Amino acid sequence: MTRQRISEKLWETLEPLLPERAPSPKGGRPRVEDRAALNGILFVLHTGIPWEDLPQKLGFGSGMTCWRRLRDWQNNGVWARLHLALLARLRGYDAIDWSRVSIDGASVAKPPGGEQTGPSPTDRGKLGSKRHIAVDRQGIPLALVVTGANRHDSKVFEAVLDAIPPVPGMPGRPRQRPDKVHADKGYDYAHCRESLTRRGIIARIARRGIESSEKLGRHRWVVERTHAWFAGFGKLRIRFERGLDTHVALLTLGCAVICSRFVEQFC
Repeated sequence: MTRQRISEKLWETLEPLLPERAPSPKGGRPRVEDRAALNGILFVLHTGIPWEDLPQKLGFGSGMTCWRRLRDWQNNGVWARLHLALLARLRGYDAIDWSRVSIDGASVAKPPGGEQTGPSPTDRGKLGSKRHIAVDRQGIPLALVVTGANRHDSKVFEAVLDAIPPVPGMPGRPRQRPDKVHADKGYDYAHCRESLTRRGIIARIARRGIESSEKLGRHRWVVERTHAWFAGFGKLRIRFERGLDTHVALLTLGCAVICSRFVEQFC
């Protein structure tokens, strides 16, 4: 994962989405510029260092200033709007492949506990969280849901589907539904298939005891690669944030950074 400052295209997309802030009538210390604070947030996201260890010499403000800006923008809905704006930009260039969407979950450790954590069945019952994502055929993250590590993937299947936002960017109605959804055997349940049928989506879910992992794995590998991209962010390898809102903010920003790489490629 490259530790670089924010790209021009990412900043161009974000800047109009930021809330206006009136100057304080009491004066005081000048406020850290939004772009500098964002670079500080990205530095922490990439490196995984504690917020209080953000080097002052970088000129991004203090770690606590960047953390508060991350929190405030999350409360204002900035990160979700940034992710959607980048998706819309990609769709405007017909760069989102809706023919095949893959869904999968991945657990991360959460040592201090907190909201949406639970004993991980794959890590000796240690506390953890799970991120559930939906990606297009190329691995572009379309949706994200966070649960405890003990939550079965199939129980969150519909929530992940519904988390895919209507994406504008082309003439006509915004698009939200893919043609097909691919998933592994952890989703081999009638209610998962029925939920796709109700939405007019073709189900390509591996069947336990019938289909080999290799057959559908030819298409599902992209979602595993996207999970690897998330793991490339030092701050997301382990869930360090106790507060769910802060963790979701970092994950959503991670989605936006991944999308911005595709914007640099296609747009």
